[in-house]
Amino acid sequence: MLSQTTLQLLATSLALAPFAAARDVPANVRNFYNTVKGRGQCPNKLATGFYAKDNGPNTFSYCQDSSSNVLYIQGTGGALADMDIDCDGRQGGPADDGRCGKSSDTQSTTSFADTARGYNKGISDLDAKIHPYVVFGNSGSKAGYKTFDPLAHGVKPLSIMAVVCGDKLVCVIPLPPSLPSFCTESSITVEKESVVVDKKLFKKKIYGIWGDENGDDGSKSMVGEASISLATACYGKSINGNSGHDETDVLYIAFPGSEAVPGASGAAWAASSYDAFEKSIQAKGDQLIQRLGGGGGSPTTTAGQPKPTCSWSGHCLGELTTNHYFLA
Repeated sequence: MLSQTTLQLLATSLALAPFAAARDVPANVRNFYNTVKGRGQCPNKLATGFYAKDNGPNTFSYCQDSSSNVLYIQGTGGALADMDIDCDGRQGGPADDGRCGKSSDTQSTTSFADTARGYNKGISDLDAKIHPYVVFGNSGSKAGYKTFDPLAHGVKPLSIMAVVCGDKLVCVIPLPPSLPSFCTESSITVEKESVVVDKKLFKKKIYGIWGDENGDDGSKSMVGEASISLATACYGKSINGNSGHDETDVLYIAFPGSEAVPGASGAAWAASSYDAFEKSIQAKGDQLIQRLGGGGGSPTTTAGQPKPTCSWSGHCLGELTTNHYFLA
């Protein structure tokens, strides 16, 4: 167990810092996530009959929100999408750490390589190790293969998408500080003035681009896939080309309209790292998520707000209750 002195120091430093409840997820995005998941399944299905897992049900759909017009993927019973790993596009490169080498289905081009090349920014295609792209839409001509074209619903190639993913692992420290029963010295670490333990409570928000589509090279019409750089930002470097995130708790959000396209000059297409590219689209991503209930792009907290009613496990993302810090 941590000493009382250590806990006092933690509580003091955290009390002096701003609350950071799910700091990567603005309140409106968190509320949208909660609403979608709590609803169980989407009321406005654009196309259905897709699979998240080879051995799972074909109950996943492309959906459109009636108020914001954004597109997203959802199954039934509150399921969203998982995150398989895509390593298509440029091979090798400055960010290649070998993890894509384990992929068994890597292709040398992405769906919008011509668009990326046409920007004349020194790249011939997207690089999955640098560009955080989402595989969104299903194309093909195989008999019985379900297809969906986001273009038909206003989503543009290489437009910005938002992804809510990843588990923030947090510990609740009551005041005066004492260690809760689920926090042990073996499970607790301190990272960036946060107390982190093995307990799922919070999600991250990451911006990516629509960079590829699912083809009909497999036996089933699949959904839920992203480039390895995006998946690493969500789940860390344990991710590799053949090992993604299996839980169906990832929300992919696509924004129809030309204003979602950064274009040749609106993103660092020739960046040599994920961090540099994602940073270049952050401001436009912050503008786009204003569509989701009118909330801001900067993270907010729930300090001083009434305790919400939780209809399902994990619904109270970002909750802050009396005399407790929820940290992320």
